[in-house]
Amino acid sequence: MLSSPDVFAHRILQWVRHVPELVKNFLADQCICLQIRLVIQGEAYESCFPSWSGPARHSSFNLRGPHSSFVRQFDCHSPWYPNESVAVRFQVLLNFGLAGLLVLLGGCDRRATSDASTPPAQTLATPSTTPLDDLLAYALAPHAGDTSADREIRRLQDRVRQARDPGPWIERLGWAFVAKARASFDPGYYRLASHCADALEQRNPGSPEGQLLRGHILHQEHRFREAEPVARQLAKERGLAADFGLLGDVLMEQGRLNEAAEAYQQMMDLRPDLHAYARGAHLRWLKGDLAGALELIDMAVGAASPQSPEAAAWVTTRLGQLQLQAGNREAAEQACQAALQFQADYAPALLLRGRLLLGDQQSTEAIAALQQAVRINPLPEYQWTLAEALRAADRVDEAEAIEVALDRTGASTDPRTYSLYLATTGKFPDLAVRLAAAELDQRADVFTHDAVAWGLAAAGKNSEAWDAMQRALAEGTLEPRLFFHAAIIARKAGHAKEAEIWFERASES
Repeated sequence: MLSSPDVFAHRILQWVRHVPELVKNFLADQCICLQIRLVIQGEAYESCFPSWSGPARHSSFNLRGPHSSFVRQFDCHSPWYPNESVAVRFQVLLNFGLAGLLVLLGGCDRRATSDASTPPAQTLATPSTTPLDDLLAYALAPHAGDTSADREIRRLQDRVRQARDPGPWIERLGWAFVAKARASFDPGYYRLASHCADALEQRNPGSPEGQLLRGHILHQEHRFREAEPVARQLAKERGLAADFGLLGDVLMEQGRLNEAAEAYQQMMDLRPDLHAYARGAHLRWLKGDLAGALELIDMAVGAASPQSPEAAAWVTTRLGQLQLQAGNREAAEQACQAALQFQADYAPALLLRGRLLLGDQQSTEAIAALQQAVRINPLPEYQWTLAEALRAADRVDEAEAIEVALDRTGASTDPRTYSLYLATTGKFPDLAVRLAAAELDQRADVFTHDAVAWGLAAAGKNSEAWDAMQRALAEGTLEPRLFFHAAIIARKAGHAKEAEIWFERASES
């Protein structure tokens, strides 16, 4: 179902489906006015990004932070806002008429005049050479499950089988697999989504829809350097909010925060919604602006909808984490409860709940929450937290069983966190260094630099560890773990004054 505020937008969308492809491309890509583009793309946003939660609120957004390198402020508004005026609707109709006239006059396809030096999108992400029927066979294999996401996957599979032109349905099916991967924490669904991206590429080489899907999958697989040229091409040639969001994500993971901020600013200009607010909040937090991060994550929560429970749970959990860091424990607990109301089995919220309960010395209840979280999402961060809680409760045998599972899979499922675990526990410090260094090749953000520093310190390479720690602290990120590591490493490296400063920062956080 469309998220359009009224029947007017729905009727326009129905008309757009039947106009020549050239007109659609012109209206979507040339963007005569922002209202037109969002009307045309609205259904794609809802279907391709299942976590999108509806109209964004009128708000003011400013990525300015104490460590930000650029300053821009603007008014965020959305043409999907329910109280849009008749004048805006008239403008939409008028611009449709002007667009049609320009199409008749010719010269409306900007792709013909694009920079010849820019390589086509299909050269940036190589699709599979598997025959199309085989790719679809993977994606259309019988799917089980009783959740709404499972039912949506089966519905879209049927539409792909039945449609004369299955392309749009293949795209939606790909994003449905992405949504299932996010909700279930099962990365296998990204492989099915990848088959859909390959199928789109084979049907239409250079398809931006296929490239966006592929770029998102590369990002989820932590192949950030491979995803970057895909995102840049999309942002340059098509320039939708989702394209700039992907570009900002892959730049941020590589530690290039100022470039990421520019991409997110473009995203916010085009579509201020939950996803833009959440990204802005995370960027502000990375830049050391906790108050600004709370402001934006609160806006993201306000834009959330029960119709997209995973996205709502995601931003509400993040609100709880930031509130906890700000010392607002009651607000953190309220956010955690709200997140679990959106999605009762949401692993990040269960992890937060376990940590809150541990802080309240309620070890039995905390362990129960953490065990549930580990069953859903058995990643090192979850397993490590549960093992520590079990040891604190003197349930050593259970803790050791969790640690065995962590050692068995940690290096492959989350090498950075596993590296931190090895360095903290003193197990295999050389392996900790190798894992963190390998991660640095793809993910050069402050937390990977921290993992490198912590591993080097565990291996006794204190001078190198202190140098790496400086890079981890460079952005001013307000993270107590960074401060604690900095204090320990400074003391080991013989920097007593710096150690005292960072111990104090850690105790205040």
